[in-house]
Amino acid sequence: MIIATTPPVEGRRIAPCQGLVTDEAAPGASILRDIAGSRAASCGLEEARAPGVNAAVGVDLDCEVINNLLMVSASGTAVTIA
Repeated sequence: MIIATTPPVEGRRIAPCQGLVTDEAAPGASILRDIAGSRAASCGLEEARAPGVNAAVGVDLDCEVINNLLMVSASGTAVTIA
């Protein structure tokens, strides 16, 4: 899976957009869950893994501290890159 912060991917043609994808994480919220490799520790735009989707472009990361807990959110556009 290609994840890019820019809308175009150099040297690649983007097919029709598949929609908006988002993900949130609170790293360190649960050390056991983090060690087990849950998606909450990865902020991996899991929704982008739909059939035919092989990239997320225009990804924006946002960080915020809430009650001494770091929250990270990511959003982007799911696309198919030819």
